[in-house]
Amino acid sequence: MATSQEIRSLATMPSKPTFQAIPNSISDPATRLQRNLAAVPHHSIKNEIKLRCTEFDHKGNVKTTAGEFLKIDLCQQHGLHARDLRKIDSSFNNQMPVLLVRPEAILVNVGHIRALIKADLVVLFDSFGSTDSYNQSIFIYDLEEKLRMSTSAAGGLPFEFRALEAIFISVISSLQSEMDVLVHFVTKLLAHLEESIDQNKLKELLQYSKKLSQFESKTLLIRDVFVEVLDQDDDLANMYLTEKKQGHPRTEDSHEEIEILLESYLKQVEEIANTVAIVKQQMQSTEEIVNVILGANRNQLLLFELRIAMGTLGMSSGAIIASLYGMNLHNYLETNPHAFAIVGSTALGISMMVFAFCSRKLKMLAKGTT
Repeated sequence: MATSQEIRSLATMPSKPTFQAIPNSISDPATRLQRNLAAVPHHSIKNEIKLRCTEFDHKGNVKTTAGEFLKIDLCQQHGLHARDLRKIDSSFNNQMPVLLVRPEAILVNVGHIRALIKADLVVLFDSFGSTDSYNQSIFIYDLEEKLRMSTSAAGGLPFEFRALEAIFISVISSLQSEMDVLVHFVTKLLAHLEESIDQNKLKELLQYSKKLSQFESKTLLIRDVFVEVLDQDDDLANMYLTEKKQGHPRTEDSHEEIEILLESYLKQVEEIANTVAIVKQQMQSTEEIVNVILGANRNQLLLFELRIAMGTLGMSSGAIIASLYGMNLHNYLETNPHAFAIVGSTALGISMMVFAFCSRKLKMLAKGTT
């Protein structure tokens, strides 16, 4: 029999936790997601990376300003995957421009704008601690104006196309402004180098060459986004979110409006890319000319050094006679009154002959003859 002390110790022992088995018949994704969220500690959800967003309704009014939303909430609300939000999350470095078409939304990450567009809602994403610029303020004002317009007043463009147009206008305006600044400084620098070659100006040319290459790469990536979307008929048809919401989805071969809209802005991006390419060719031509001029100057310095060396060789050749007669030996010419003139003339003649021979040989080598 158990003693009273053992019975008390058994009574004070903690009971084992009981688990309720989850039936395998649950196949609803929403139910599984709710059960998974319930199993996640509450503090880990709070620590999840949030996205700061500004929402605009179908009338262009601001619903939420710089609101913080969890990624899980955004995925549930807009029918997205977590991998879709990675494309527009500014916390990931070195993101590529992208335009994703989903069943209920269009995700845009082009230039300085990250947005989610639906048939009656626009969500602008921003990173924590970011300092907005003048272009961003102009974009928000233009976006509000376009969203407040009716479909008839906007030339038949639905809500989502007006939002896309505002985004494309802001991106291309930003590219145009940046290109104008770079082209202005590069053109001014090239004009200065045509007049005189300065080492400091050459360093500036190298810096602007790097900046121009980066800008060209960014422009070409944005151009590739337009080209990639225009090559996909299904994506173009799925971009008609308003008609899809009304129960009238477009077929894959019926997307003339959005195709014309994208092609018009693609043309502007290509014009910017072509202008940058022309400026880069001018920079390369200037660099080649500068290299030719510097090479010619270097050759002149080498030629000058060779002439000095030839003159030194001629003088040393004539100095042999002086070194011979400078020895403390009798040569029977000390008493001759004409010995100095004869010896001096001979030494000078030898020096001139050596210098003339070297000069002639140098000219023959410069002409490419032997």
